[in-house]
Amino acid sequence: MINNNFTSLVLIMTILFINSSCKRLPPNIQSVQNTGITTEVFVDGIDIPWGIDFLPSGEMLVTNRDGNLYRVTNGKKTEIMGLPDVYTRGQGGLLDIKVHPKYTKNKWIYISYSTKASNEGGNTALMRFQLDGNQMTNKEVLFKALPDTRSGVHFGSRIVFDKNDYLFLSVGERGNWDNAQMLSNHSGKIHRLKDDGSIPEDNPFFNEAGAIKSIYSYGHRNPQGMVIHPFTGKIWEHEHGPKGGDEVNIVEKGKNYGWPKITYGINYNGMTISKDTAMAGMEQPLIYWKPSIAPSGMAFISTNKYGEDIKGNLLVGSLKFNYLHHCIVKNGQITKEERLIENIGRVRCVKEGPDGFIYVGVEGGKVLKLLPSF
Repeated sequence: MINNNFTSLVLIMTILFINSSCKRLPPNIQSVQNTGITTEVFVDGIDIPWGIDFLPSGEMLVTNRDGNLYRVTNGKKTEIMGLPDVYTRGQGGLLDIKVHPKYTKNKWIYISYSTKASNEGGNTALMRFQLDGNQMTNKEVLFKALPDTRSGVHFGSRIVFDKNDYLFLSVGERGNWDNAQMLSNHSGKIHRLKDDGSIPEDNPFFNEAGAIKSIYSYGHRNPQGMVIHPFTGKIWEHEHGPKGGDEVNIVEKGKNYGWPKITYGINYNGMTISKDTAMAGMEQPLIYWKPSIAPSGMAFISTNKYGEDIKGNLLVGSLKFNYLHHCIVKNGQITKEERLIENIGRVRCVKEGPDGFIYVGVEGGKVLKLLPSF
């Protein structure tokens, strides 16, 4: 007869192992059939719909990475004129768009984009503007990342506002791994600003000599997804890993997310980037994907439009595998994953509209609307 104390110890160790594995290893990905969710084309003719947001009127604003901005009314698009010079190089171009939470009072709209500011190349910038019909007016550049580089990769970039109207902007490390760990430059970071571009004095590195005052978190590779959890208010972010090691993180003040000191991926040529997947003082992702799915865009389902069962869950776009990824979220953890809608093209942007429906920007020229089965 096995000793009861030994049996209990084995059970406890097994539970701890399972819990640890769930935090570090991706859950099984299942191909979901007959979800009942279908899609319809909401608007087409936008080659790379990188960012989506909505005016209080319900009109959609869509960025095209090639350097066009559109207002969509009843499924028909009108181009907005007066954009800044955009550095359309590689992954760079016109990126995210965000309407100020108090737009009805101040009329501000924000865009992130890559801009060439010197002979050394360019980096990610943030501008706010107002609209006079379909013309941009009162344009103000609030932020410009340094260092400039001719690299065509890893610009980021997503924009979110928290409940206190602080603006968070993600910036990639521009292909230079070391940038992500250096507090003396903007790249590979999440930045926190006031809505006028000034820097909050309670930012974690505001008083640190030599540090960029706007930095909120660091150690990021190329964050192309960021969203505020609709019920907890926490910032969720995902970023591209190298070959393997795409991550989902909850972004917290002053934290280091490890790149390139720790990673679950390897270099594209097969060489080791780091032998470490964990290190003291560096955060672990909620999950990582290996092989990479090349995530872009993310949104929580905050309404009952698609049923009570998936309310509160996370949707992530896959550029690599052309599907919309469904992450089941329980108690702040991703407990299971599913392929919600497959074969829809390279998903670039995912956004929940004010009507509660999910809209998905797909490379090749269209924004899809997800329709429930009931």
